[in-house]
Amino acid sequence: MMKNEKNLNDRLESLLASLPAGRGYLILFLHRVQQEFGYLPEEALARAAEYFAISPAEVYGVATFYSAFQMKPGCRHELVVCHGTACHVRGAEAVSAELSRLLGVEPGKEEPGKEVAIHQVNCLGCCALAPVVVVDGEYHGRVTRNSLEKIVEKLAGKK
Repeated sequence: MMKNEKNLNDRLESLLASLPAGRGYLILFLHRVQQEFGYLPEEALARAAEYFAISPAEVYGVATFYSAFQMKPGCRHELVVCHGTACHVRGAEAVSAELSRLLGVEPGKEEPGKEVAIHQVNCLGCCALAPVVVVDGEYHGRVTRNSLEKIVEKLAGKK
């Protein structure tokens, strides 16, 4: 076993140790893995199947069903714009267009190794905060042109 592989396994075990073994905690585990690694490594899916005593196919099905989960490493910063009904009505298209203009990145055109990617999803489940943008896992509700500029400025400071 290589050092990086051992480190990955240790980090996965640490995440699992904080959860009960019930299959109802699968999505929470996947969210924590996504937050820790920026995507869902294959090893995490296999370990989840063992830990939660469910088939690897079921774990993969859950992981690929939700657009919040990435199955491969992505860009350094991930921005997710909700385009669900409430967000759409409150200007999600304009939000995506403004982020694209400010960052010089086209939504949905992720290039691994690049600094920023913009994703559009059907619903983030926080309609009362519409329109919503998630930046590296941090939710920003009721975004405006002014708040988008501040979000982009904050991202520029993280480089």
